Amino acid sequence: MTILTEALLASFDASVTNVATAITMPPVIYTSDEFLEFEREALFASEWQCVGRASRIPEVGDYFTTTVNGDPIIVARAKDRSVHAFSSICQHRGMQVADDAGNCTKFTCLYHLWSYDLTGRLLGAPAMERTENFEKKDYPLPALAVEQWQGFVFVHSDVNAAPLAPTLATYEPYLKNYDLEATFCPGTFTLTDMPWNWKVMFENFNDGYHANKLHHTIQDFCPSELAAFPVEWTPESNVIFRTNGYVHIDGGFNATTKALMPIFPNLTEEERTRSTFALMPPTLCFGTAPDQAFFFIVRPKTAATIDVEIGYLFHPSAPEHPMFDHLLKMSDAGVQVFVAQDQDATAKVQVGMKSHHAPRGRYSWQEESHVQFNKWLVQRYRKHWASQVSGT
Repeated sequence: MTILTEALLASFDASVTNVATAITMPPVIYTSDEFLEFEREALFASEWQCVGRASRIPEVGDYFTTTVNGDPIIVARAKDRSVHAFSSICQHRGMQVADDAGNCTKFTCLYHLWSYDLTGRLLGAPAMERTENFEKKDYPLPALAVEQWQGFVFVHSDVNAAPLAPTLATYEPYLKNYDLEATFCPGTFTLTDMPWNWKVMFENFNDGYHANKLHHTIQDFCPSELAAFPVEWTPESNVIFRTNGYVHIDGGFNATTKALMPIFPNLTEEERTRSTFALMPPTLCFGTAPDQAFFFIVRPKTAATIDVEIGYLFHPSAPEHPMFDHLLKMSDAGVQVFVAQDQDATAKVQVGMKSHHAPRGRYSWQEESHVQFNKWLVQRYRKHWASQVSGT
């Protein structure tokens, strides 16, 4: 029996009013694998998705592999230095061509030695000369659209998708003085099979209400009452963000509550006394502090599990600091305190969503971002509902 009913669709209306009157989304959309499959088409197959930093592939021939909506892909820098993304599934018998990262001049499927160039074009197909009407040009690795924004690589399954950048414009003034394309990323780490729904992750990341409640003491410098929501969400926007002020300049998410890394030199005094937290659904959570930016790339696996890739961005001068490695360890140790607290909370939220007593709760004014996220979701749920549900 399907959960994709008209009653469920109508129930979303109560979550997209305003923060003073709205209620939380229905718990079932956080626990149902059927609903996640609906979202895979309504959201993940229809929106731009972040796959990583362009700085990960700085040289011609550099590549990495990842998954997009559960589908294995290759992201590579071609001979003209442009970035391409394409399926890693060989167009002969469906074997995965690559599942690693590195540098190469071509990709070769080890099964039958079909080979592809750095744009996915088929170069060689041994012993196919007797196959009728076979033209190599007709069998490239299927391409995805690629767009780079602030040093991140985004992909879209529709090669003719509308550009992403205009839909993120409201957030760009808050990033200008970071020059994110030039930042240094010391690498990322991935947490696998985290036991909560992808939306629970997004909501927790941009939840100002829990800032110095769940994270009391360590985040008292960045308290909930200094949360602000400077931009109203509009239907053409693909970013939801807030600011959160500090009680002192150059705050830091670590045991000292002070920035440890070199401060970005072009920041204004106002920017040095706040963080920003942004959602670019359905995959990227991003934030800033005076000495760093941080990102979480979320990849749903089931309704109740995700993988999440986490990385930090620093001013390009940071690695030159003689104590950089030690400062990085201290900074990361502080972040891990937040991560551990958030993991405990989000895991328990996911358990709660399955309860018969799971609420459709009310929002604090400090949770305005949640209502904006609801509006982003529901707009897309409604758009795809008829076509998706009619096929069930």
